[in-house]
Amino acid sequence: MAYNREGYAPWSLTRKAGVQSATVNGDIEVPQYVQPVLDTGFVDEKGDWKGTKSSDESFIISDKALAIGNGVAVLFPNTADRDFIDMTGYTALFIAILPTNGGNMALKAVMGPSTQSFANLSPVNAGATLKYSQNFTGSSSTFTACLDDSSEAMTADVWNIFLLERVANQKLLQLEVTNNTGGNSDIDFAYLRVV
Repeated sequence: MAYNREGYAPWSLTRKAGVQSATVNGDIEVPQYVQPVLDTGFVDEKGDWKGTKSSDESFIISDKALAIGNGVAVLFPNTADRDFIDMTGYTALFIAILPTNGGNMALKAVMGPSTQSFANLSPVNAGATLKYSQNFTGSSSTFTACLDDSSEAMTADVWNIFLLERVANQKLLQLEVTNNTGGNSDIDFAYLRVV
């Protein structure tokens, strides 16, 4: 069984009609079968390979913040090799917080550390509340905080998991967590990016 057939290239019909001055062969092979294709990325305009993003398979866990006092804020992620979250190519973010003391905590999405650049821009306004604009039909376009929750109830000794969609493609993201439980708390933090 033949999988290909021969056709005429549209640019060389004059050659098939007998005009010998055409220099292009008019025969092209046309595949006649289904073939799976795997898309793993592309080459950009500079010739650099850009791989296709995929969702994180498991949560990336930060260092535990120990004995955080009432009213004290801590920034996550806080590991030596990961002190910000790069959301480039991701549409949503799961965050997980495990406190040892139950009660309210304030959560805020902020600009990452001044030791890092936002793409090629440096210095950045580290710690500033991240904002976005979404223009709905018939309304004016205004900037709104990506996340600025002053009082989110947390259950002690379990992972409290939240989904954030407003931080899509943010290149330099940190989460500021303020302990408002009324006492000291150890705080674990983890995140998982979703395409």
